[in-house]
Amino acid sequence: MINENVRAPLERNIAMELVRVTESAALVSARYLGMGNKNQVDQAAVNAMRKVLGYVRMDGVVVIGEGEKDDAPMLYIGEKIGDGSDLKVDIAVDPVDGTTLVARGLPGAISVVALSARGTIHCPRQFVYMNKIVTGHEAKDAININDSVANNLKNIAEVKKRKVSEITVVVLDRPRHEKLLSEIRAAGARVKLISDGDVAASIQAALPNTGVDVLMGVGGTPEGVLSAAAILCVGGTIQCMAWPRDEKERNQAIADGVDLTKVYKTEDLIDSDDVFFAATGVSSGELLQGVRYMSGGARTQSIAMRSKSGTVRWIDSWHNFEKLDKVSLIEFH
Repeated sequence: MINENVRAPLERNIAMELVRVTESAALVSARYLGMGNKNQVDQAAVNAMRKVLGYVRMDGVVVIGEGEKDDAPMLYIGEKIGDGSDLKVDIAVDPVDGTTLVARGLPGAISVVALSARGTIHCPRQFVYMNKIVTGHEAKDAININDSVANNLKNIAEVKKRKVSEITVVVLDRPRHEKLLSEIRAAGARVKLISDGDVAASIQAALPNTGVDVLMGVGGTPEGVLSAAAILCVGGTIQCMAWPRDEKERNQAIADGVDLTKVYKTEDLIDSDDVFFAATGVSSGELLQGVRYMSGGARTQSIAMRSKSGTVRWIDSWHNFEKLDKVSLIEFH
């Protein structure tokens, strides 16, 4: 029986098509693992992602991408993408979350795409960074970004029926987090530092049984919105607030009418109950295996999610380069 309440335009499981997009970006950018040039990594991923997105049956608009039109030749904010079919959607992309990781040969880089109905993905671009706290379904009602670090950790531990010393917090390894790290350690929680890649870390914090209970700290605003798309799919929560880098940025935000006390929750960033999200590992990390090359091809690992159904798929793929060369516009080797 057909469910008449399901909106037909988004009934197609486009998440699987998005996996092809992230797989392509991962396959080409992983070629430059450890070669020291993050711009080369990013450009390869952007080119591949743009080509494959162009064949997806949709009328898409990039709302999170490589920047404004004057600064980015493709996947820029406002760019129309897709084949023009009557599926009007917002697209948020990060061809490689962790270009520095790939350039340096470090683990944890992923390629990411999120999609939702037109006008439902909201990125507060007035500020570059946001202070964030992310956790999974079990503790989603236990956090409050305006509360102290100690109280948040205590509340998370209580609902998880654990000691605070058994809670693991993932934090970006940045000088700006010295005070935060001191507070986490003073509360007695465990700390996991990462050098980059807070989208993957946010997903880990939201998923069960990953060994990470909560993400805390300041990271990029676009990454926060992309994280919110995945978090909405798995039932966790994100709370974030503007984090001006200096007084000049603070004063400009106030002059622009930005409420620096506003707490952005998951539903403020993604205003939809039907979101699609896909990610593919570029360099192997704890969330996803990276691209593994072999004679004549490569293996990838991806994750595909849909919020409406709550389905999360882990996809292991083997790619035959000889056959791909005959059907793809992208050179994979």
